[in-house]
Amino acid sequence: MDQMPSPAHAFRIGTRGSPLALAQAHEARERLAQALDLPFEAFTIVVIKVTGDQILDKPLREIDGKGLFTREIEEALLAGEIDIAVHSTKDMPTAQPDGLVMDCYLPREDVRDAFVSLKYQALSQMPEGAVVGTSSTRRRAQLAARFPHLNVVEFRGNVQTRLMKLEKGVADATFLATAGLNRLSLEGVPYQPISPDEMLPAIAQGAIGIERRADDDRAARMLAAIHDTPTGHRLAAERALLAGLDGSCETPIAGLAELHGDTLSLRGEILRHDGSRVLTDTASGPISTGPELGRAMAERLLDKAGEGFFD
Repeated sequence: MDQMPSPAHAFRIGTRGSPLALAQAHEARERLAQALDLPFEAFTIVVIKVTGDQILDKPLREIDGKGLFTREIEEALLAGEIDIAVHSTKDMPTAQPDGLVMDCYLPREDVRDAFVSLKYQALSQMPEGAVVGTSSTRRRAQLAARFPHLNVVEFRGNVQTRLMKLEKGVADATFLATAGLNRLSLEGVPYQPISPDEMLPAIAQGAIGIERRADDDRAARMLAAIHDTPTGHRLAAERALLAGLDGSCETPIAGLAELHGDTLSLRGEILRHDGSRVLTDTASGPISTGPELGRAMAERLLDKAGEGFFD
């Protein structure tokens, strides 16, 4: 049997370098250390620069959208330069490269979007012509559909960068994931969580996923000790929906799975980019049927949408 890591042979955790990504990597390290009864020194965090963090002057949809926040990290994992990779699961393509698997999820944080503004308390208070900054195609489409009187501008960067842009008046408001604000323990940020009934979140929002090499039995055993099964069930349904829709970060898709006892409920939403059409669906069933629910929902939504819906 492979040995557990020791400080002399530290287990390498790969991550992006943003403050939120580092917070997530530290959470993974803390959970591993506690579950395996090992010192923090048995793990080291390796920061890897990714394309999505280096190109900040273009919308994501104008760049090659596949793996913008994951490609370089996955290359390092395949090359054996790191042992596992910690990701925001909502940034992850639905299929991993050959030789990699993602079958460990940490307990899910708050799934809601957060409305952030130095001027207004809520979206409903924003007057005609007020400016909202976001780089998310989902949020842009949802705003166009439900708040067409607002102007939307491109808004890229990490949490701290977006807050600085608000202070400089680049926009009157923006959106962040409530989970990110919680994980960074940011105090004094004027934000208001938005109910999923008003703005359905991104697939897998609030969930940390951990990727490993498929043939690394030691990593598999270690990650099994910290995997959160309820989160895994929810994401299995949501990511099946996303895969069935062939969705990416350039596609306005939202979805949320929730557990109620032994039942899993799933909500899905697809939108035209300009918000002119919004299609929704709901389904529920035994927890074990989550992937089937997601795939079936994707088929129904695509049938309703017709050809060219996302063009």
